Amino acid sequence: MVVIAVVAIVFLMWGPKKIPELARSIGLARKEFSDASKVVQGDVPPVASAAADPAALAVASSGDTLIGTAKRLGITTEGKTRDQISSEIVAKVQS
Repeated sequence: MVVIAVVAIVFLMWGPKKIPELARSIGLARKEFSDASKVVQGDVPPVASAAADPAALAVASSGDTLIGTAKRLGITTEGKTRDQISSEIVAKVQS
């Protein structure tokens, strides 16, 4: 009964158009919290350390989507920045 009452109050306060926006923002906040928790626990290297080292931008981890896409398309990634790799992917897909 309490859950139904809370849903009804939320529906009346914000209306049907605002509820999807509210749900989306809650989902994004939850994702950000989850990502931050992984960094704190040490599961994922922090973004700040990669940004401080220019060489780290050129050499990405094997789990990186950009690098994986480039390798599937047959593009070499060694010694290239992320922007260069991205440009080559776009050029290869357009051709």
